[in-house]
Amino acid sequence: MVKKCIIALTAITLMYSPGSAKKLAGVEMPESFKAGKNQLVLNGIGLREKYALGVDVYVAGLYLKSKCADGIKISNADEPMAMRLQIVTGLVTPKKFINHTLDGFDESCENLKIDKKSIAKEIDEFVSVFKDKISKNDTFDIIYTSENGVQVFKNGSETSPISIKGLTIKRALFGIWLTERSEKYLNALKDGMLGK
Repeated sequence: MVKKCIIALTAITLMYSPGSAKKLAGVEMPESFKAGKNQLVLNGIGLREKYALGVDVYVAGLYLKSKCADGIKISNADEPMAMRLQIVTGLVTPKKFINHTLDGFDESCENLKIDKKSIAKEIDEFVSVFKDKISKNDTFDIIYTSENGVQVFKNGSETSPISIKGLTIKRALFGIWLTERSEKYLNALKDGMLGK
C-alpha cells in the first residue's frame, strides 16, 4: 500500500523550532517548523539558479507534515502546506520576479490542466505581494490553508497583504515549483524541494 502524502498546517504564521538545519548556498533551512500545534518537517530544499546571470537567486524549502516526493499530488492536494523562499542575491527586482512568476503560472497551468483565464484575477493579486523592493536575505513564507487560502508573509511579518481563497489558485501556485518545467535549473530546484 502506497503511503499517502499527509500535509498539515493549522497556523497562519511559521516559527522556527529548535533543532538542526540544512544549509544550501549560505542559507539555513530548519529541519522542522512549529506551526501552531503542528510540527512540520522539511520535505526538501532547492536552489534557484539563473544561468544567464551566473548567480544564485533564492533558496526554497518545502514544509509538510509528512514527506512526499510526488509534486503533482502535493500541488493538487486540498491540504495545508507551506514554502519558504529566501533571496540570496541583490540582483532581483520586483519586475523580474513578477515576470518569472507569471511565466511559472503559464507552465504550471498547462501541466495541471488549469484554465489560467479562470484565475487571472487571483494570479494578479498573488504577484502583487512582490511589487515592493526585494533585497538580499528577504524571506517569503507562502502558506495555503483551506480556511485562509493563499497567504504570503515577508520577513516574518505576522500579517499577510493577501488572502486568496480557492483550491485552483493554490494548485497553480504550488505547481510553479513542484511540476515539470521547461528550464533544467527550475527542474533541479523542484527535485530538491521534493527531496530527490
